[in-house]
Amino acid sequence: MSENKELFKVEKSETVGRYAVASEDLKPGDVIFSETPFAYGPKSDSSCLCLGCHSPVDCAYLCSTCSWPVCGPECEQLKVHKENECQVFSNAKVKFQTVEDPTDVCLQYECITPLRMLLEKERDPKRWEEEISIMEAHNEERKSRPIWEFNQHNIVEYIRGPCKMDKYSEELIHLICGILEINAFEARTPSCYAIRCLFPKLAILSHNCVSNIHHAVDCNGDGELKDCVVTVRAAVDIPKGGELFSSYTFSLWPTLVRREFLRESKFFDCTCPRCSSPTELDTHMSSLKCQRCDNGVIISTNTADDACEWKCTHCDYKTNGRAVRKVFAAIQNEIDQVEYIGGPQGIQQRETIFRKYRSVLHPNNSYMTTLRSALIQLYGKTEGYTLEDLPDVILERKIELCLQLMEVLDIIEPGLSRIRGITLYELHGPIMIHARHQYQYGAINKEDFKAKLQESIDTLGKAVEILKNEPISQPEGQLGQMALSAHEQLKENFDVLVDTA
Repeated sequence: MSENKELFKVEKSETVGRYAVASEDLKPGDVIFSETPFAYGPKSDSSCLCLGCHSPVDCAYLCSTCSWPVCGPECEQLKVHKENECQVFSNAKVKFQTVEDPTDVCLQYECITPLRMLLEKERDPKRWEEEISIMEAHNEERKSRPIWEFNQHNIVEYIRGPCKMDKYSEELIHLICGILEINAFEARTPSCYAIRCLFPKLAILSHNCVSNIHHAVDCNGDGELKDCVVTVRAAVDIPKGGELFSSYTFSLWPTLVRREFLRESKFFDCTCPRCSSPTELDTHMSSLKCQRCDNGVIISTNTADDACEWKCTHCDYKTNGRAVRKVFAAIQNEIDQVEYIGGPQGIQQRETIFRKYRSVLHPNNSYMTTLRSALIQLYGKTEGYTLEDLPDVILERKIELCLQLMEVLDIIEPGLSRIRGITLYELHGPIMIHARHQYQYGAINKEDFKAKLQESIDTLGKAVEILKNEPISQPEGQLGQMALSAHEQLKENFDVLVDTA
């Protein structure tokens, strides 16, 4: 289908407001629409970054016009900075205050993206009125939250005071803060630093904890809105008139955590089919093992009530949602402690946590699934643990981890999802190398080896189909290019690989 044709239309209802449906039957990979952001810039709680390309900076170089951090002369000329806050800061003589550690959260950056929104509103009033002003901001609910006072001090008063932009009312600035907090999507710069983008069309899509679309943001760092584009594709078959769903949360979180996040950040209680299922659509991503009986699992008796009773499916053991949430928080804390540890130590520490909780959590529980995903990335890429180094028992371990993760992803991330593409890529290598070892040892014959080699090639081909849609500016897009090249070489050299095994 043509990528220039938008394959959705907007509907309205009294209960959910605006939502989007497919305007014709969609197949996986069909481009539904592409759009540029109304504005983009640093996330809240950002550390110091270049206001041109949004890469982390040490603040050693400051813009020659406004004296705020940029990478160098080229970045200070980028439109996203030069035509926005640079003019405001230089006119008002607002200087960047030196920080001790540029990697810490820098509150001076809180105003940047809201300020860019205000300036874009003046430049493009038509788009503001048609697409932005009608967005939900939940300001009445936000007034009772700490975020309101935080924004008042760090954004509203800063823009109207030191920045000398009191022509903008407090009400308007708070509205913009709310629109950003509720509707903005995360994107990554080429340096893999997270920023936020406000995509009006993407924001129309309703939330579902099992998305049926895939969106990829390409921010190439050139500092122009036209160079920051989101492309939205169908992840699965979607019939004409079928509602389009994106996910506002992380798919590997358990229901208690997802619902809590959505309630706190998006101001609604999710009642999607996954959140309404005590077993999370039979994935058991929230389930715990019963410690009193052999076969029982502990599940929620009412997923709409986070504090409800949780009961074993086989015996009379009971607990409650608050206790389960504490268990989840403790495990998450342990996983967070090792998040940035790589190499052999990273593998060992994650395997230790995995062993520690496998008698507590259902095998598919979110935290077991999260650990699997991390281990899959480490096995085969770490010094001493490259694929060629791995003994058969570890190759089998990686294959097992991939297959177990895929069983869960088939339900919670169906179709052309980014994590499925990465997992398929990680799976193809150990299948091929393990089969080669077995053939060399005489454990399988030539025909069996050829079948396993073809399985590896087919698995890689599936990864290519997904990852080819990722922007080349992102690691997944670069992985897709590697996968495509490897896939072509494997197909071309199939007979040679068999003969030389």
